[in-house]
Amino acid sequence: MTTTNIPAVRSANTSRRAPLRALLLLLPAYALLLGVFAYPVLESMWRSVSEPEPGFGNYAWVFDNPQNIDVILRTFGNALTATLVCLVLAYPYAFLMTVVGSRARVVLVVISLIPFWTSLMIRTFAWIVLLQDTGLVNSLLGLVGIGPLQMLRTNLGVLIGLSQVLMPFMVLPLYAVMSGIDGRLVAAARSLGARPSVAFLRIFVPLSLPGVAAGSLMVFIQALGFYVTPALLGSPSDSMLAQSIYAQVSSLLQWGRGGALGVILLVATFVMLGLVALVLRGTRRKGISVEVF
Repeated sequence: MTTTNIPAVRSANTSRRAPLRALLLLLPAYALLLGVFAYPVLESMWRSVSEPEPGFGNYAWVFDNPQNIDVILRTFGNALTATLVCLVLAYPYAFLMTVVGSRARVVLVVISLIPFWTSLMIRTFAWIVLLQDTGLVNSLLGLVGIGPLQMLRTNLGVLIGLSQVLMPFMVLPLYAVMSGIDGRLVAAARSLGARPSVAFLRIFVPLSLPGVAAGSLMVFIQALGFYVTPALLGSPSDSMLAQSIYAQVSSLLQWGRGGALGVILLVATFVMLGLVALVLRGTRRKGISVEVF
């Protein structure tokens, strides 16, 4: 009887040790996150209330300066606009990826992955060439009697660059969700008399909301902290928060002010995460299962 219990005891000991082993394996990753993320964030928070003197003077400087308010509003406006542009363009593209044949699907997937194989700096410089007054975009607009339009060194150029750079982060989550939707559900709705447009809007679109939420969140949060594209395609009057933080820290050596701007950006990101979580909770109450986090 004792012999038969030995494997059971060993199994119980192994199951107890499994969480400890998993924790030990995760320790290097936790240490890396603590060193490269948590420590700089905490240091920025500390400097925002301690330099050049203790208090909340840096935050008062942020909200008392109309230029800073303009930068914050422009940052959120550009991030929201880029997210909407990416959603409008990526949704039909991702849907097309789910309905075409396997060979065409491979081509579309490769096209959506090509930006990851190209340097962000190279893509941004390519947009400088395309958007200049004598560039390809204005040449094409001239063929239809429009332009030339001033797009380089404007907020429009910044939005074009942001939308193109962040487009894959909208396409891939949408495709991942759409490819898992059972097409028989739409077919069943159509067999019961629903028009194709109604079946699409009432069946397919609600089931694709997890991809919409995940892609929108990824694009919006990344757009909030983008630096290279706005710096190269925009003008100083079109600067965003990341550029203001860089200017305060690198050029003006105002670490406290830069930290205050960074904390505001971090808090805004967490607020957006909370708002998305509330929206997703509301969709669950309506019977739509949405899992993003």
